[in-house]
Amino acid sequence: MLTHNLGYPRIGSQRELKKASENYWSGKLSQKSLLIAGRLIREENWKLQKEAGIDLIPSNDFSFYDQVLDMTMMVNAIPQRYHDVIINKNNTELDLYFAMARGYQKDNLDITAMEMTKWFDTNYHYIVPEFRKNQQFKLFSTKVIDEFYEAKELGIVTKPVLIGPVSYLLLGKEKDEGFDRLDLVRNLLPVYIEILKKLDKLNVQWVQFDEPFLAMDLPEKAKKAFEFVYSEIKKELPSLKTIVATYFEGLRDNLALATSLPVCALHVDLVRYPQQLDEVLKSLPEKITLSLGVVDGRNIWRNDYSKSLAMIDKAIEAIGDSRVMIAPSCSLLHSPCDLDNEANSEFKNWMAFAKQKLGEVASLKALSTPSLKAQFKSRLDENEASVADRKRSKLIHKPAVKQRLQGISEKDEHRKSSFAARQQKQIQSLHLPLFPTTSIGSFPQTDEVRGWRAKWKKGDLTEQQYNKLLEDEITKAVRWQEEIGVDVLVHGEFERNDMVEYFGEQLDGYLFSKNGWVQSYGSRCVKPPIIYGDVSRPHAMTVKWTTFAQSLTSRPMKGMLTGPVTILQWSFVRDDQPRKDTCNQIALAIRDEVCDLEKAGIKIIQIDEPAIREGLPLRKSDWSNYLRWAVSAFRISSSGVEDETQIHTHMCYSEFNDIIKNIADMDADVITIETSRSQMELLDAFVDFKYPNEIGPGVYGIHSPRVPTSTEMLSLLEKAVRLLPARNLWVNPDCGLKTRKWPETDAAMRNMIDAAKELRKINESVTV
Repeated sequence: MLTHNLGYPRIGSQRELKKASENYWSGKLSQKSLLIAGRLIREENWKLQKEAGIDLIPSNDFSFYDQVLDMTMMVNAIPQRYHDVIINKNNTELDLYFAMARGYQKDNLDITAMEMTKWFDTNYHYIVPEFRKNQQFKLFSTKVIDEFYEAKELGIVTKPVLIGPVSYLLLGKEKDEGFDRLDLVRNLLPVYIEILKKLDKLNVQWVQFDEPFLAMDLPEKAKKAFEFVYSEIKKELPSLKTIVATYFEGLRDNLALATSLPVCALHVDLVRYPQQLDEVLKSLPEKITLSLGVVDGRNIWRNDYSKSLAMIDKAIEAIGDSRVMIAPSCSLLHSPCDLDNEANSEFKNWMAFAKQKLGEVASLKALSTPSLKAQFKSRLDENEASVADRKRSKLIHKPAVKQRLQGISEKDEHRKSSFAARQQKQIQSLHLPLFPTTSIGSFPQTDEVRGWRAKWKKGDLTEQQYNKLLEDEITKAVRWQEEIGVDVLVHGEFERNDMVEYFGEQLDGYLFSKNGWVQSYGSRCVKPPIIYGDVSRPHAMTVKWTTFAQSLTSRPMKGMLTGPVTILQWSFVRDDQPRKDTCNQIALAIRDEVCDLEKAGIKIIQIDEPAIREGLPLRKSDWSNYLRWAVSAFRISSSGVEDETQIHTHMCYSEFNDIIKNIADMDADVITIETSRSQMELLDAFVDFKYPNEIGPGVYGIHSPRVPTSTEMLSLLEKAVRLLPARNLWVNPDCGLKTRKWPETDAAMRNMIDAAKELRKINESVTV
């Protein structure tokens, strides 16, 4: 029996990679120093996993930005527009890589970043590959070989991890009409085989192919592609040990396909879909080893050894221990690094971060080995005591919260009037111009602002001093917005650390880690709150700062809230009750905040729900149930106000075609979405559906430091005007500006305002 790990967090236990990358981008760190920082993280990760008792340790799971972008570099699927970056003698392969991820605006070049979207139903973002008809591939980056050799020099023979060829193609988008990206599989596969042969010469023992699409609904063409790819790999490298990893869902109707592939091992996710074990065991050919993903790679709760051991014992009984592997359910990329960095508390005993999950995998192997059971029984006893302690803790259950949840009625989900009636009342009360301008909510969080918050939390600033600094910063932001001509203002969210964490800190039923960071994209790390028990709102959360900002201006000030589904989706959620119940508890808390903002005179309130789409189950047959309660939760949070109060919502980096009716059912007065990176492609779903409410198609991408011109934004807006009623269109960036710098924010927002003014001139005959 072997243990293995599918991937490990790459950010470093103290976010070393984030700090090094951002210093490199700002010119404060040399490329050599950045590369050293990456190497040190890799070495630490490999050694840690070896010491934990992991038999097959992954390599090539490290990335300076994104593992999908790494594959794009490996197979030279580099879009033509970036070629000038590498031609510049002052640039390196790494500069090209970052240009693809972040855009490039120097050396007389102005190149947009590649599209970014969510990795399945997680809050991790990947860079979307771009494919052309008849595209050719070749080996460009040898990163996977370099890192395998690097580990080997340390005396650690690793298991290289590659995104499988079929999943890689399915993760991308066609940029030409008239072809299917799966048609490229015969062009792509030779590059994979070339890299595998190079690894084989280095005496690689195992290679892991991540094929998460095997747990998705697949067209017949994709199934044929899987059969072709792995037959060819087996034919070209008959002695190579290959493992195909599936995760985030069960194989279900793809079971026969997955078990028929000529691979050496198959990994299944028994956390997300434990009921597949029996069928997999029945279908597994005699020559294939089964990897059991029994330790949750996406949550922070301690493993229940008794449940995992029951599955492991069942597998051993069916196929023998020599054909069983034990592993986390998926890459530990989605888990914080190390629980040892947290303060002791009653809650800590209930949790496991990435490092501790490695220990759980090793312990499960020992407890499944007859000769070691007695020696490790104390670990089982301690685990059972921890699980029992959590179940009976009085910190978790609150009768008043449960009673209110049971009292939710259909009336709580509906506004008083239809959108058409509300729109007329809002036009009369808000007096906004055609194509009103706004931002999504947050403004740059400078080092200075973050420093204030850190000093305040440490006690180095008094509450009064901290509040005065925030008041001054909000005042500057309001005056700046008035000066450049923004129509609907925001206060900038300078008091907030994170759009979910900020609310979680003020809700009962939440707790927080000190160093529980996970990667969201690139250098962007988030520290998800932990929902351990029933959720309620003990006091108002945003009214103070929103009303202060409104007192500074006669223009409308938006109240800024995070929606219940996003708070749920971007938290580590309790696993002892249905997610629907937890979400509705949060919705009631947000509803109270919305009503308090309205009472305080705030007439525009934004409830962000960027995670609605990512929360979709991976199988379409499961969508309807999720969408029913997710849409209901949003409506519960937003429907307690008068018709004159305008409710906004924001969504980013999502494909909306399949759920556009459900988005309309949310009945927000205004929705703002990301459309700039896709050149307004994402707007098509709203057009085809004849989306009835108002919409702000983001006109510039904020996940890049690049400043677009007003002409560029005007062109995008003109596309939108041709597609949607002018009176329903808003002008805004595609997301919050928290991660940007002030100079680029000022320049981009001024260009956006200029584009809106020009659009009004062009459409001056249109009346609101």
